This record gives sequence, structure tokens and C-alpha cells, in this order.
Amino acid sequence: MMDDVTSHPIKTETSQPKAESSVLHPLDPLTPAEIQTVVAAVRASPDFGPGIMFEMIELLEPSKAALRIWCNGAELPPRAARVNVFRNDEAGVWRLTVTLSSMRIDSKYFVPGAQPMIQLEQFMAIENIVRSDPDFIAACARRGITDMSLVCVDPWSGGNFNIEGEEGRLLSHTFCWLRTRQNDNLYAHPIAGLNAVVDIKAGRVLRVDDHCSLPIPMAEFNYESQFREDFRKPLKPLDVVQTEGPSFNLEGNSIAWDKWSLVIGFNAREAITLHDIRYDGRSVIHRASLAEMVVPYGSPEPGHVRKNVFDIGEYGLGKLANSLKLGCDCLGHIAYLDAHLNTMTGNVYTIENAICIHEEDSGILWKHWDFRTDRAEIRRGRRLVISCICTVGNYEYATYWYFRQDGSIEFEMKATGIINTTACIPGRPSRFGAEVAPGVEGHVHQHIFCARLDMAIDGERNSVLECDTEAVPTGPANPYGNAFFVTERTLRTEIEGARRADPARQRYWKIINPHVVNHVGKPVGYRLEPTHTITPFLASDSPSARRSGFIKNHLWVTAFNPDERYPAGEFMNHSDGRGGIEDFIAQNRPIADAEIVLWHVLGLHHLPRTEDFPVQPCISAGFTLMPSGFFDQNPALDLPPDINRASRRHSDATCCHH
Repeated sequence: MMDDVTSHPIKTETSQPKAESSVLHPLDPLTPAEIQTVVAAVRASPDFGPGIMFEMIELLEPSKAALRIWCNGAELPPRAARVNVFRNDEAGVWRLTVTLSSMRIDSKYFVPGAQPMIQLEQFMAIENIVRSDPDFIAACARRGITDMSLVCVDPWSGGNFNIEGEEGRLLSHTFCWLRTRQNDNLYAHPIAGLNAVVDIKAGRVLRVDDHCSLPIPMAEFNYESQFREDFRKPLKPLDVVQTEGPSFNLEGNSIAWDKWSLVIGFNAREAITLHDIRYDGRSVIHRASLAEMVVPYGSPEPGHVRKNVFDIGEYGLGKLANSLKLGCDCLGHIAYLDAHLNTMTGNVYTIENAICIHEEDSGILWKHWDFRTDRAEIRRGRRLVISCICTVGNYEYATYWYFRQDGSIEFEMKATGIINTTACIPGRPSRFGAEVAPGVEGHVHQHIFCARLDMAIDGERNSVLECDTEAVPTGPANPYGNAFFVTERTLRTEIEGARRADPARQRYWKIINPHVVNHVGKPVGYRLEPTHTITPFLASDSPSARRSGFIKNHLWVTAFNPDERYPAGEFMNHSDGRGGIEDFIAQNRPIADAEIVLWHVLGLHHLPRTEDFPVQPCISAGFTLMPSGFFDQNPALDLPPDINRASRRHSDATCCHH
């Protein structure tokens, strides 16, 4: 759904094998030289050759055992890559692993029914294919559109609706809009009822669906500064100044800040991945990422019923990462990491400043005033922020991981950009949306995310406790009706580990290490607070629900398997719903005192407002991982007392003092 790929500036290098670049950590992402080595190895194989296309090249992460050996002083384990390749003239995807040092394909497996992700390079090609199709041109002419250069076509994925002629194809089910002039906001001018279905590999339109012809709203609603003459009076500067630089230390992709340490990864599908997360040397999480997201829309109207897009599995969030700008996307003393990815043809492209790293003030961390002695102690906290912003057509997804000085980890997804629009008769939107401008409707929809958390609380063998608060019935044990307490139940199998949140019980889940206890004899642990759960409204037997089974629960707990990476399956385009988390848990493996993975589902329920147009203010969802018995006392007690000498009273220039 991208109308302008130039919003993602990249540097491209041709794919020629080079000497392998040095890496500092086994979990560092592949370097440009390593990507080129992988491409050369695949192209040299007689099974593939120069015509093969590359869906994805990413690091094959070393096993936990190999990482333990390396941590004990051994050399770096052999670097290897996961590779997905396909051909344009046939269906199916090959899954390969390649060892870089030998340039050898170690394994290969053909998935005959799989389709690759829709690639960034295909976005504009799809638009051009549609705009040059005679049937589409004729449909536009019936609406009074004669200048096809003003027509914008967004390449949505097609889902799987068992429509004759679509099986076995890499599809795009498109939606279209009209610009009135250069840089005009096209989403103010939806061309309703017109959808072209494109066979991407064949490079042709399969058919043009013309469902209706509503008038195209022509009033302009622009957001770019060039179209505005009236701006509010600017506020005085609010600068984030760190005169001595930041407090973190970044070596390659490994970062240490305060008592936290971790490795920052990145790949084309998930974007940011975080590895070997430790607090004061103690393990908390082996790997964390946003593994999938789906956006179901609520309209049954023709064309719109197919809007159920998996922005990670069908497009790859990492490939759509922005090149972040200093002083705009992040404030303060910033460190950036570039992202090195592959094109379909095997070239390397680099998204400069794809990942932003900085510190920010997080307010009061703890305080107490003793009214008897009139003495006060206060500590302000900071948090380390690791973020990226990805644009999937009309929508921006801004991903933030926060690390706090009290040992907490927070995830936040901020959604902004432009809502998807259709036309309506002014004053008469459908009941499945809201009129956000005269004749412009935004449909109700949801953004449902799934975080994958490979837990390692003080070691690899963990358990999950479901914690509910219960009231004691009024009676002899509770004569005044005020008593309540928390129950804890261990989830023992994967079937038991499929859970939903329960606000009426203040439900949370605690991940513990049963072999390590704190100073009151309880297992050390972290608490998962489900702060933004969501209720899906898809019928369970609907085509879209069958492909997104992971949204049925707010928590899934599975036994660790390095090949079970995505909750809706490895290959999402035109998928049938198999190969995801429901298949994982069907094995019903034990999850108590085991290597476990948590899959936490959260989301945004979005009924558009007039305030969401022409560009939407950020709305957000997230979750918190909070230490719960992990420490013997408040871990931030040792923060030194401090007064910020740069702070000033409004009435004068003196510093705060006691």
C-alpha cells in the first residue's frame, strides 16, 4: 500500500562476493559482504543459477548451546544464513541454509504451495501494470478520469478466498485513489468500488472488479507543510542536551547501558530483534521481537471484505523501515544503526539510520517524604529507547522498546500515517465506518500484534504462572466483605498455555525460574502485564480468521523450537491458515520447567475519527514486563542522589535548590 517508495532512501550495491567483514558478536545481523557471499553461493549452485529471485536473506542465528560455548571463550561459531528463493515462472519457495565460510548450501527444502512476500521493488511495478490495463483505463474513463498519471494504486495482498482463477498465484488485490495535483493527498480522493487483481509474477491484471461508482470526493485535505499558510505560533525551543554524551556504550550491535546489556538485530521481516537481554549480568530474555501483525477491516462490502492484511508476514516490516532524521524522529544524543538487506535480484541495499538509540527522562522513579523528620529522598529515572519506524503504504508503525532502571521492559507500538479511505455519499457513511471528511469514509478496523518472547529468566528452564485476584465470599472468613487475594496456577502443557486475559480477575502471567529463589524463598520471576488486549470480531470459520488463528488468545506458551518463528506461519501470502501457532500447540508439549516461548497478542481497536484525517495523530498499544521477585528489593535504590542543574524557575534564572 505504498504510493511512493522514495520515502525509504537506500543505497544499493551490486552483488559481488567480497571478503567477509568482521563481526563482533555471533548474533550481529549479516553484513553487506556476507549477503553478497550468500547470493554468490546460491547463484553458483546448479539447482538455482542466475535467474533465481531472493525473497529473504537473514542471519541463521546460532543455537543456544553454541552461544554458551562462545561466551566461555571459544571462537565465533560459523556464520550462516537463512535464505528463501523463488522463480518468477513457477510457484513455490525454496528454503535454504548457507554456511558463509565455505559458500556451501547446507540444506534445501522446497515448499510447493508457498508464495513469497510482496517485495518493496514490486510496489510501483504493480501500480504501473494496473494503470496500463485497458479494462482499468475504461473503468476510470466511466468515472471521468482521463489522466492515468494521477491515478494511484495501492498493492494490497489478496488473502485466500477460494476465488476461481486466483489459486497458485502471487496476487495483489489493489485499491485506487486520485491525485488532483503533484503531492496532493491522494487518500482524500478514493475511487470507490474499483479493484484490479494482479498476478504479480506474470506482470498482468487478472481481472478488474467494478463494484459500484460513487462520486469521487474532490475537496483537498492536505497535510504537507507546503500546502499550509496558517501555522500556530511556535513554542520556545525544548532541547534535549547531553553535554557529556550518552551513557550507553555501543560496540557494533552490542549495547550496554546502566545495568542493561543486549544485542540489537534487524531483518527484513520482523525489523528490530533483541537478543541476550540481561540486567546486571542476569539473563532475562534470549530473544524478543514483533513476530506478526494483522489488520482486519470490518466492512462486508465488495472489495473491502478482502482487507485483512498481514503487514509483517506478507510484506516484511523491516524492508519498509524509514531512514530516520536527526532532530525529527528522535531527540537528544542519538546513535543510529543501518540496516543491510537484499533486493529480489540479490543486490544489497542499505537503509541508513534504520534504528534509533537514545536515552530519555522517564520521570520520578521513586520518592518518599517523611513527614515526621521533613526529609525527602527522590530519584528520577531514565530509560533506554531502541526504535524504528516502518511505513506500510498509508500507515506508519513506530516500534519502541524501553529499558528502565528498575528492571522493567516496555514495548510500545505507535500507529500514525493516513487511514485507509473509501468514498461515501456525503452525510451517509456506512455503519461500518465513519465519515472523516465530506464524502470520505474510514472503515472500522483493528491492528493486532503478536510479540514473540523467548524467555530466559536466570537461565533457560522457566515456567509460567497464571495469576488471578479473587474475592473471598462474605461470611465468617470475610465478615466485612473486603478480603481478596491472588491465586497462582502453573501452566503445564501447550494446550493449557493458550490463555485469554481477564480484567475482572486482574489477570497477569508470571514467568519464573523454579530453580532460583529470592531472599524470601520464592522463585525469581518477571510479570507480563497485558495492558492492551483486544477482542477480535472475525467469525471463527471466515477466510480471514482461518489465516489468523493466533488472534484467538492473548497468550500462547510453546516449547522452544528454533523453527517455530511466526504465529501465523512461515509463508503468509495466499496462506490457508496452516503452519502457525495452533499447529505448534497441537503437539501439546510440556511447558513447565522447560525452554519456553511466550506469544503475547495485543492491539488497537480503531474506529476512525474526523481527527484522524488527513493524517492521524499517534495512537499506541503495548505491554510491560515487570520484575516480580527477580530482585530482593527495589533495584533502583543504588541510584545516586542528583539535582538537574540545568533546570530553571519560570520567574528567574536560578536553579532548583533545597
